[in-house]
Amino acid sequence: MTEEQARDWAVQRFGEDAASKIDWFLNLVVVENDQQNLIAPSTIANIWARHALDSLQLIPLADRADGQWIDIGTGGGFPGMVVALAWPGRVALVEPRKRRAEFLQHCAETLGIADRVSVHASKIEAVELKADIISARAVATVENLLRAAAHCGKQNTRWLLPRGRLDEREIKTLSRQWRFVFHVEHSITSTESSIVILDRVGAR
Repeated sequence: MTEEQARDWAVQRFGEDAASKIDWFLNLVVVENDQQNLIAPSTIANIWARHALDSLQLIPLADRADGQWIDIGTGGGFPGMVVALAWPGRVALVEPRKRRAEFLQHCAETLGIADRVSVHASKIEAVELKADIISARAVATVENLLRAAAHCGKQNTRWLLPRGRLDEREIKTLSRQWRFVFHVEHSITSTESSIVILDRVGAR
């Protein structure tokens, strides 16, 4: 998918205003990338397809128009900051690395969304919020994510977990300690990636 196609996808679903704010944010990322490694330099040329669209595709899967979204391990802003620029609910960005957290806070203020975006410069274990949606882009194993963030979940929380290829053995092992309903969506940005969606998660 080209950069133009990726941006057009965003405009069609979220409007030109959201796409323009994402443009602004992506420019901030590129500039900051010279100071700290937010994204691989090799992905800058296709930042819309590789990072922005990869983040935006989670919003339809959330199946909610508002509520509290928690993004674990936001890093340079993906998917959490991009989600916050296109989705009207509250978004908590959890990023334990201080410099990255400071960058995320700066972006939220610069882009005018600090009133509904909170940045937590900590690990998820220290965050005391209940979420309607929890996302984590290739952070830890699913089992470790659930163990670390289960306290943020509710009975109806939806977990959106972009992965590489799904290891079905991991899901089978997971079911020994957790109850959940799951299905898998294919990523629209990579044939090698999938998104694991968990509902009704609870410890056995």
